[in-house]
Formats: sequence, C-alpha cells, structure tokens
Amino acid sequence: MGPGLITGSSDDDPSGITTYSQAGAKFGLNMLWTALFSWPLMAAIQHMCAKIGLVTKLGLAGNIKKHYPKPVIWIILLFCIPAILLNIGANISAMSGVMLLLFPKMNPFLFSISIVISIYLIMVRFSYHKMTSLLKYVCLILFVYAIIPFIIHADFKRIATSTFFPTFTNSKEFVGMLIAIFGTTLSPYLFFWQSNMEAEETHSIKKRKFGLRRLFLNEKKDVLIGMGFSNLIMFFIILTTGTVLHQSGNTNITTLEDAALALKPLAGNEAYLLFAIGIIGTGLLSLPILTGTISYMVCETMDWNMGMNKKYKEAKSFYHLIGASLLAGLAFQILQINPIQSLTYAAFGYGLIAPVVIVLIIQISNNKKWMGNHANSLFINVLGCISVAVMLSCVLFYFLFGI
Repeated sequence: MGPGLITGSSDDDPSGITTYSQAGAKFGLNMLWTALFSWPLMAAIQHMCAKIGLVTKLGLAGNIKKHYPKPVIWIILLFCIPAILLNIGANISAMSGVMLLLFPKMNPFLFSISIVISIYLIMVRFSYHKMTSLLKYVCLILFVYAIIPFIIHADFKRIATSTFFPTFTNSKEFVGMLIAIFGTTLSPYLFFWQSNMEAEETHSIKKRKFGLRRLFLNEKKDVLIGMGFSNLIMFFIILTTGTVLHQSGNTNITTLEDAALALKPLAGNEAYLLFAIGIIGTGLLSLPILTGTISYMVCETMDWNMGMNKKYKEAKSFYHLIGASLLAGLAFQILQINPIQSLTYAAFGYGLIAPVVIVLIIQISNNKKWMGNHANSLFINVLGCISVAVMLSCVLFYFLFGI
C-alpha cells in the first residue's frame, strides 16, 4: 500500500466529513448508494493519474504544461489554488472547533498554530519515505468510523437495501447534496497529488529493493484498495449520521461540532469521542496533502526544484510554498471566515475545473506516444467518461437551478 491509500484517505478530510454528515443527517440512509457508485469512478481517475506519474516521471501539472498551451495550466492553477486554500482553512477551523469540544479550556487558535508549525516541521525534516510511511499510519485513524455503527446497533437489512438499490428524491436539496458529494469525492487536488506521488516513487527506485516494474504491478491494487477505503469510510459516516441524527430529527447539521455534539446524547460518549478523534486525525492527514499539492503544482509550472525526497536546501521554494499555504489557511481562522462558506466556494471551484482536468487526464493517458503500452483500456475510458458526465451534470444543475 502506498500513494493510493494515502490519496484515498485524504479525501475523507474534515471537509468531506462535513458533507457526508450533512447527507446522512438530512436524508438518512437514502444516500448510502453514492459510496458504492463513486468507488469505480474515483479508482479509474486515480489509476490514470498514477500511470501518468509512473510513465512520464512527471506530475499532472508538468504533463499539462509540456503537452498543452501555457494558458491551460495557468487557468487550472487560477481555479484550483484558491479552492485548495479555502479547503485548508476550513480543515484547520474544523479541527480546532472539535478540539475545543474535547478540551473546553484549550485556546483553539493556539492549537491551530501548533498544528501548522508541527506539520511544516515534519514535512521539512522527514524524507519522502518517512513522510509517506507516517501518513499511511495516520490513515488507520479513519477506522474509528467503521466502529461506530456497531456501537449504535444499526439496522443492517435496511443498510443493505439502501446501498444496493438507489433512491432519489425530487427536490432541490437532494440534487444539491448529490452535487456536494461528487464534488468532494472527485476533487482535482487528488489527481495532482496522486501523479506526483507516483513520480516520486520512480525517482527513488534506486534506493529501493525493487524496480519500476514492481511499482506498476502494485499500482492497480494500491489505487483500487485506497479508493475503496475512502468510500468505505464515507459509507460509515453517512451510515452513522443517517442512523443516529436523522432518525432523532437532527437534520440541520451545519458544522462538524454540531454533528459531534448531537451524537453524544443519542449514541453515547464512545461514538462521540470516536467521531471527534476521527476528525482531528483526518485533518492531520489532509493538511500535508493539500499544501503539498499546491507546492507541486506551482513548482512544476515554474520549473523549480521540488519533491519531498529533496532536502530543504535543495528545494527551498517547494517548502516555502508549503509554509505559505499553511499560513494562508491559518489566516481564515484569524479573519473568522465561516468554514462552511469556505467549503461552498471550494466546492464551486472544484466543480468548475474538475471536468476540464479529467478530460486532460483521459487524453494524456490515452496517448500511446506518451504512455506507450500503458495507455488506457476501453473499460477505464468508459469510467472516465462517466466521471466527466457526472461532474458536468453537477455544473449544469448548479447554473440552471442555482443549487
């Protein structure tokens, strides 16, 4: 297990948990099927990104810059970077808010500062493989969400029905929630991170016991399991909030603090603590990935030295961008910007640029001149086209109905 597991787990960040908690609280178990539906779509896109990184030894931004007119990559950066910064700020705010619930006497801003400094120092001092090994262990924290349904005695027969037999509600709110879910699960920053992580793997194979061929053999399993893990956690979050909060009438969840507090009297201290610990854990996992993604994108575009396999002296700009991204996220808390509003704007930015990025990914990974024998199969292309259709539908509904 490697980049696929880390990428998939990072998708269940506090921002994602907020969306899934709202889906469960508002619509009960009626949206469980989305976790099953989005799994192959996520896996197909991330598989293409992984192949691009392994074959070209460049990240997605580097490939777009190399094979397309320069304005294309600059437009992508223009939409992606502000959205990712909003995501970072919302995640920091969510972590500090939940920490305040666990430790009421703690200063939430001091906690945020300590988190930002700690993450930056870890990313600067740790080598690529130490960093990725650490992130893989942090992924284990997400298993707390798989425990909660067994504490609350869920109705497994109804769960199975809601999972395998999709239900739809003819309402603006239901369609809006679908848009939010698919916008969260198919976020562009995941595409860039995956390709860069695989490129990092190829750069370090001389130091490893196995070569490039082994990386290709492992990649498919890694991505499939990693995206499966991501959607499994999504499934359990919707299940928990759909079973506990929706059935008790707590349907209006606006923040993660609301969700955690609502769980406490209904599901007990165990579920409450597990839910809160999971939020903090996923924040610790997602912040290095969100900030690292911005740094990779900008450095590849500007031809600057980059990579977590390089020391600070070898790639100062790369690490300075990581620090600047963390400080920008911290500024949202200083300015007291509403994290939910930040997530709305971030989802809007992702939704606009995701279809364009996915089309470019499909084009690059189908070009035999660039990809050789690793060009896409028909099945992967079909899943990629469905992903584009889903994201375009989200954008269309947004502009037609103002969702």
